[in-house]
Amino acid sequence: MPSVQFHMAVVPEILTDELDFPPLETADPDGLLALGGDLGVERLICAYENGIFPWYAEGYPILWWSPDPRYVLFPDRLRISASMQRIMKSGRFEVTLDSDFESVINACRSVPRPGQEGTWITDDMVSAYSHLHEQGYAHSVETWHMGKLAGGLYGVSLGGAFFGESMFARESNASKAALIQLVDHLAASGASLIDCQVQTNHLDSLGAEPVPRSRFLELLKDALTMETRRGSWAA
Repeated sequence: MPSVQFHMAVVPEILTDELDFPPLETADPDGLLALGGDLGVERLICAYENGIFPWYAEGYPILWWSPDPRYVLFPDRLRISASMQRIMKSGRFEVTLDSDFESVINACRSVPRPGQEGTWITDDMVSAYSHLHEQGYAHSVETWHMGKLAGGLYGVSLGGAFFGESMFARESNASKAALIQLVDHLAASGASLIDCQVQTNHLDSLGAEPVPRSRFLELLKDALTMETRRGSWAA
């Protein structure tokens, strides 16, 4: 999470019983929009539908973000290297959908990442997204090698948009394999947008690109005209 210094007096606070968020144009230069509220299903869905997501660490109130630009991956622009194509064809990995959401979110929380200390996936975040999964909105992709969970990702699916939350890898290329399978699944269903939220070199290598927030909101509005496919993707 970006290192943020802010004054509580100038960041709007959300009251627990209100779902409305401040106008996105009021977000600070890092994209911080508001604080407080809760991680209930209704609020999370409202946030995602309006281009907002929660991202905070233990000891902070819930922080809500809408960065500009926004990093997105269009399914038809996924970039797969020749070496990764060979890995996918080799059968080294088995990739599944929604077969072990709990293990994936906990691995995203616990597997160390270079240059990152600690985690933003708090106990409350695990509980909230597990509830979203039970309600058929949050999904996981698992990458297996020799029967063991080698990598994966999870996120939220609404209409024709998928909001990526986190990914992990215990073996080289395992998270890439999960993302490739996710893109194949989304493309087959007619989805048009994968929200990557913020830039990383890993996502850049796979074809993610920045778009102005205003354009992202247009793309999101169009994607949300599709019906949300709730329920397990395992079948």
